[in-house]
Amino acid sequence: MAEKRDYYEVLGVSRDASQDDIKKAYRKMALKYHPDRNPGDAAAEEKFKEAAEAYDVLSNPDKKARYDQFGHAGMSGAAGGTGGFDGFGGFTMEDIFSRFGDIFGGGFGGFGSSSGRGGVRVQKGSNIRIRVKLSLSEIVNGVTKTVKIKKAVKCPHCNGRGAESEADIHTCETCHGTGMVTRMVQSFMGRMQTTSPCPACGGQGKVITKPCPHCHGAGVVEGTEEVSFKIPAGVVEGMQLTVHGKGNAARGNGVSGDLLVLIEEEENGELQRDGNDLIYTLFVSMPDLVLGTVAEIPSADGKVRIKVEAGTQSGAILRVRGKGVPDINGYGRGDLLVYIQAWTPSKLDRSEKEMFEKLRESENFTPKPSKMDKNFFDRLKKMFS
Repeated sequence: MAEKRDYYEVLGVSRDASQDDIKKAYRKMALKYHPDRNPGDAAAEEKFKEAAEAYDVLSNPDKKARYDQFGHAGMSGAAGGTGGFDGFGGFTMEDIFSRFGDIFGGGFGGFGSSSGRGGVRVQKGSNIRIRVKLSLSEIVNGVTKTVKIKKAVKCPHCNGRGAESEADIHTCETCHGTGMVTRMVQSFMGRMQTTSPCPACGGQGKVITKPCPHCHGAGVVEGTEEVSFKIPAGVVEGMQLTVHGKGNAARGNGVSGDLLVLIEEEENGELQRDGNDLIYTLFVSMPDLVLGTVAEIPSADGKVRIKVEAGTQSGAILRVRGKGVPDINGYGRGDLLVYIQAWTPSKLDRSEKEMFEKLRESENFTPKPSKMDKNFFDRLKKMFS
């Protein structure tokens, strides 16, 4: 599979381009590669879809912000066909015209909405947003979730057509099946031709004479659906992923809306996430700090063993490489940072107290901090940068 081009490069705009500039750039690209201008040209059709994909992201402030931060992975995270987080890849040409009808209007300079469609409007179902809470293990390894959603579904009795039978669906006599009406208006610039959705059929191009008794002509009814989708490793709190076509079904056999999945992270009682790194606080007894020890600590993949060298100072940070969270853009994996903290007993018996009294007089137990020990905050800053 070819690597996707940068969306700003696709539309030929800078990263600080205004929404108006982005819309103009998309309109220009869509004019150039419109299927009615390039009949049978597969390469032009791909460029047309590529431009639509770029515009879909850059024209949406939330999607644009995620793309600027995470790149293509922030839009998808996993490839893959129906029900996958695949950006715009699962959309058809009809989906594009339906989604960007405000730009296409009655066509670009006389071009139709899509090959074979004329001006007929295709309705799009509304989106559904859900929240999915993930454990640290699910974030690290990725997971497939299955949810049951209450939603508008295609009427099973009429298969979404809204009519009792096909014979009850007739071509609109007002627009003659085009879904659009054209009229001439007088303006200060002279007589102009305008095109708008047909008021008689609502832009459908067809009228129903005998509605389905179950959906009353809507083509949709209330129902439930189980939806499964993959969540890629490395997602972050607040990220929104899109499952195309799994939202509410549309009236008149239109294009279904999308399922928007908002990511939430469950709090982990032992490990704290900092970007792609994980942080664990290890309490070590004073004898173990002096003599050294081997400790077993938790990680996202289970228990790991770590060696605490003799003479390790409280406040030291030990790094276990590759035991953090995978980068969602595929740039490796973060680390597990182990913060060493000395455990000081609050009560001592007499023999222990006598032992520490003797140790207090020892030259070895007189603090002699090195430059690195003094510059703890600089060291901490460097560790987390």
